[in-house]
Amino acid sequence: MRLDKFLKVSRLIKRRTVAKDVSDQGRVLLNGKEAKPSTDVKVGDTLEIQFGQRTLTVQIERLSESNRKEEVAGMYTVLKEEARKRDNEEPFL
Repeated sequence: MRLDKFLKVSRLIKRRTVAKDVSDQGRVLLNGKEAKPSTDVKVGDTLEIQFGQRTLTVQIERLSESNRKEEVAGMYTVLKEEARKRDNEEPFL
């Protein structure tokens, strides 16, 4: 399955065009390497997606061409979710 389609079907990103744009900008890593929207994903692959100041790392558990809202939960497992600190941000004292 294509990366952009997986991101849309799994509801990690709402629209396929947005998933394509995010991938084109180099904000999606597949198994540690930058991935294009047309890259094939497989069960067991690890995705790292950068959303603004937040990075989400997930492992693909299941592939499906289409899903209902209730079925999305089993498609991936969240491995790590972290907020990136801004470079010019000082710690709050």
